[in-house]
Amino acid sequence: MVYRLGIDIGSTTLKAALLDNQDRLVAWDYRRHQADIQGTGIRVIRSLREKAVGDASGGRVNVSVTVTGSVGMGVADRLGLRFVQEVVASVATIERLHPDVRTFVDMGGEDSKMIFFRKGSVPDIRMNGSCAGGTGAFIDQTATLLDVDTGELDRLAGESETIHPIASRCGVFSKTDIQNLIARKVGKADIAASVFHAVAEQVIGSLARGRDIEPQIFFCGGPFAYLPHLRKAFLDLLRLREDDTVIPLQPQLIPAIGCALLSGGQGESQDDEQLTLKGLAELWERTTSAATDYSLRLPPLFRDEYEHARWEKRKEQYRLPQAQDIRNGEDLFLGVDSGSTTTKIVLVNKKKEVVYKDYIRNNGDSFQTFYEGLRRMRDALVKNGIHDTEIAGSCATGYGESLLRTAFSLNHGIVETMAHFAGARAIMPDAEFVLDIGGQDMKAIWSEHGSIKRIEINEACSSGCGSFLETFARQMGYSAEDFARMSCTAQHPCDLGTRCTVFMNSKVKQAMREGADVADIAAGFSYSVVKNCLYKVLKLKDASQIGRRIAVQGGTMRNHSVVRALERLTGVDVVFTDYPELMGAYGAALYAVDNR
Repeated sequence: MVYRLGIDIGSTTLKAALLDNQDRLVAWDYRRHQADIQGTGIRVIRSLREKAVGDASGGRVNVSVTVTGSVGMGVADRLGLRFVQEVVASVATIERLHPDVRTFVDMGGEDSKMIFFRKGSVPDIRMNGSCAGGTGAFIDQTATLLDVDTGELDRLAGESETIHPIASRCGVFSKTDIQNLIARKVGKADIAASVFHAVAEQVIGSLARGRDIEPQIFFCGGPFAYLPHLRKAFLDLLRLREDDTVIPLQPQLIPAIGCALLSGGQGESQDDEQLTLKGLAELWERTTSAATDYSLRLPPLFRDEYEHARWEKRKEQYRLPQAQDIRNGEDLFLGVDSGSTTTKIVLVNKKKEVVYKDYIRNNGDSFQTFYEGLRRMRDALVKNGIHDTEIAGSCATGYGESLLRTAFSLNHGIVETMAHFAGARAIMPDAEFVLDIGGQDMKAIWSEHGSIKRIEINEACSSGCGSFLETFARQMGYSAEDFARMSCTAQHPCDLGTRCTVFMNSKVKQAMREGADVADIAAGFSYSVVKNCLYKVLKLKDASQIGRRIAVQGGTMRNHSVVRALERLTGVDVVFTDYPELMGAYGAALYAVDNR
């Protein structure tokens, strides 16, 4: 017997379905590929073979193969396999296996689609455009903001009592809405349900566009498969019941099953494009990106690990000054940078040497986080034998400056840009340009003769910020730290251009189709963060406009690949400290010393 195999390779996952000649699902697999298409594909094929024959080392499984998905086209081309569009595959599944369905709603990692079926008519297909609102990636981003995984997000949604308005058209705007809800002490359960409600509104509003959504409704895609309360949000909004839906056992496999149904189908003999599963795994293993055209790639950030290590050693001269000892009764000065997502605390002596430092995530509560930070600071001082000391001066800056200054009777408040400028000048007195990149904001300061000449701050776009990197790292299954580390050793960084988070997805898919490895994509993101900052946010015509004496800071600059990308693009040796994320708090502490 010849089995039929359908493979669906999307931007984040790889799905495979193996059918027999009775359209029965014999074996299947679903897993995140983390941009390792080749390795994941080989593992999936071997897994299918083991499930089909019961023994991975023996047995012959003949297959006819068809591929689909946003990344699948490049794979099909390299392997010499048949490719069909994802919508075509989905329509095949509905028409063959679920003829009573009238509306098909599909949600993937970065796309969503709706298909209307009417007897005697060609299916009416609607797809989202360039916006990632109403997709699985949007849900992943909001789960990250709440510091939960998507499974926990679904559980929380089941406990909600109130729906709040959240913009679902873009991850950037949704973050603002969600952070405001967190600051207002809205519970995570209500926020989770509000996110699902927003996604349902976005999909229905943008795809139905006035057309009636009639039962039976077929829900397809990973989010619907693993998030039942997302499906409930759709039904509540449409005022429908569970009886009005068709929910297959494996809704995430629908395009893959459609591919399998189309394999060896119309106009083909069962012998066309036949392989064995073992042969397909071997073919996939032999097919590498050796033929990739590297002429369009960017130069490596570092030639090798040795050059990276020498670079790190050279940068050590810019460390923050550390106090060697602390005496009881010594006057100390406190600086706090209360940001939208983190609180940074720095304690210095009158010589402006750092006595204590801390970095804490806010979880939406600036007040409680700072209170906890003070307790931790006190405990650390006591542990070091300091029982009798005085905070002789204090200064706050950042998002929560006014709140903390009032609530804790701090002596001073300082504008955030001034705090960062003060911190930078302490390390590099003749700095001409200071660039601070945080998780969601960016500040650029031009200086002349020690005075600020120009300030630029990003508005709604986060494409030049740390969340831009972190979002993509998480989508591809890596931490921001992993992304940073592999970026530094990538030999052929991808040129992902200067585009926003949403539009960058298409560039990443193209790179994966062309066989780019994860390290090259990660390094490409580092270049893009800097390019977006310089050319999209600051709107510079030439990198030389920022001068030759450059200091950088902010949590994003802990990522050496971003700093190095800035050096590569400007040709300037950039200065940064060992704690770039604390420079706003350090600048506030310096202000407290100078104004005691």
